[in-house]
Amino acid sequence: MKFKKLGRTDISVSEICLGTMTWGTQNTEAEAHAQMDYSLEHGVNFFDTAELYPTTPVSPETQGLTEDYIGTWLEKSGKRKDIVLATKVAGPGRSYIRGGEGADAKNIKLALETSLKRLKTDHVDLYQIHWPTRGHFHFRQNWHYDPYKQDRAKALANINEILETVGALVKEGKIRTIGLSNETTWGTQKYLTLAEQLGLPRVVSIQNEYNLLYRHYDLDMAEMSHHEDVGLLAYSPLAGGILSGKYVDGAKPDGSRGSINGDIGGRLQPLQEAPTKAYLDIAKRHGLDPSAMAIAFCLTRRFMTSAIIGATTMAQLKTDIGAADLKLSSEILTEIDKVHREYPMPI
Repeated sequence: MKFKKLGRTDISVSEICLGTMTWGTQNTEAEAHAQMDYSLEHGVNFFDTAELYPTTPVSPETQGLTEDYIGTWLEKSGKRKDIVLATKVAGPGRSYIRGGEGADAKNIKLALETSLKRLKTDHVDLYQIHWPTRGHFHFRQNWHYDPYKQDRAKALANINEILETVGALVKEGKIRTIGLSNETTWGTQKYLTLAEQLGLPRVVSIQNEYNLLYRHYDLDMAEMSHHEDVGLLAYSPLAGGILSGKYVDGAKPDGSRGSINGDIGGRLQPLQEAPTKAYLDIAKRHGLDPSAMAIAFCLTRRFMTSAIIGATTMAQLKTDIGAADLKLSSEILTEIDKVHREYPMPI
């Protein structure tokens, strides 16, 4: 397992990060504990969660269970010092999470205190803003994205308030670093600029979607990562499981994310079928597991700090973690590039 630094800090994280959003719905507490045990034993020191989780499906009745399960594992195992723990404060729109107000000074403080209690720890290593208050193009909103409705002054005031709040929490020892999620280049750069001007915590990472079917990050976000040392934590490296091949030709296996969340957040639609089959064919011809190939591809990207995996079975977890040991040949990468050129954004 390789390790990389979070931004310009001395915090080293494994290039595979254990994602947790299925714990509490698709996975029991015992299964969650088994996943954490196995991951740590096989070199994964980076766990990512959120106050919103689980998300399969999202529900006010189960919200917070994922953090609860991590907390009971930390208490039982005594392994808190062995992991880098990341969680997130929800953005606006979920009425059952503090009225759906999103991230501001009041809500960050309330959210963090609740997360710390659930996680049974006195600090988190990486605290992330789950999605912006001003709006964004992630979660398949890119087709209707309209930044012209945003108020610049309000957006900057919110970013400033977030940074000042996190800065105070860093001084209190409750947070070590700050990260973003579902952000844009403009938003990320504003966080960086304001932090530099005001002497506040610097963003160390950005958690956005990245996979063979969705490679927006290759462009201006990659440039930002290169110049500013803000690495990507890639969520959905398997495009919600599509790249495993389980949904080919309309299949929806019982218990899968597709059977629970319908179109998997807009990903599972006809345009993805042809490129998915093309990537599956590459894996088959080269004798590779398609999930392992998809994750290994993510790890070839120079802006990648860590790829966030998610598994509902131990077999899936073993395959996903094992992708860290898979080196893709130049021939395979060339074939992948050819498919991407033909189908640049099918989801």
